Amino acid sequence: MTLSSFSDEIALFFFLYINNGTIIDKVFFVKNGTAFVVYYDEIVLMLIIKRDLVYMKYSLIMIMLLVCPLFVGQAYSQDNVAIKTNLLYGGVALTPNIGVEIGLGKNTTIDVVGGYNWFNLEGLKNNNKKLAHWIVQPEFRYYLCERFNGHFFGFHGLYSQYNIGGYELPMLFGKGSRNFRHSGTSYGAGLSYGYQLILGKRWNLEFNVGAGYMRMEYDKYNCERCGDFVGTESNNYFGLTKAGISIIFLIN
Repeated sequence: MTLSSFSDEIALFFFLYINNGTIIDKVFFVKNGTAFVVYYDEIVLMLIIKRDLVYMKYSLIMIMLLVCPLFVGQAYSQDNVAIKTNLLYGGVALTPNIGVEIGLGKNTTIDVVGGYNWFNLEGLKNNNKKLAHWIVQPEFRYYLCERFNGHFFGFHGLYSQYNIGGYELPMLFGKGSRNFRHSGTSYGAGLSYGYQLILGKRWNLEFNVGAGYMRMEYDKYNCERCGDFVGTESNNYFGLTKAGISIIFLIN
């Protein structure tokens, strides 16, 4: 590593420093001043104050080896993975749920959320009301600022199996659905918008809403336990496909 072709004011040269595939690409050095600055992806990794050029030249390698792996690793891996739970979904549908969001690039992530409601799955003699289901929703996200921060847009898919009875859900099963039990599958896709608000070093709060298409295919039964089979039906649904207020913990 050498320093060359610099004026009395400032020199700019390029070198490669490999750390687990990460490259530092720019170094600015002020000859008669004091500043030595390393840039990585527009992030200042370190600022070293030295006046003696000879000392800087020979100490530079040691400083880079000792300091840069730490800073580069933090800059590259910071906020790569987050776990979350949707408080709105959990509260309204009484469904435990968990999600994971993984960073793909500076502005992109993949988000996967799953929920499982097993309450009253088998039904009771005098109460067969249930919202039993499981669902998985993968989503690709693009953040306008940077991942895990601010506004984002997403494209999501969904797949679900359900056994729902005693609920009036006309947009899904038609009017009078509270009088029947519906057991089947749904799948679809949609677009979403959301916003992540930074609460602290490791905590975010997320708001999101999405709409799209969902194909529903199900068997229909009378609502009482072990009710008679009524028929097989289907529905093409267009509308809200996801909504959430989620608390997020950033792992790294």
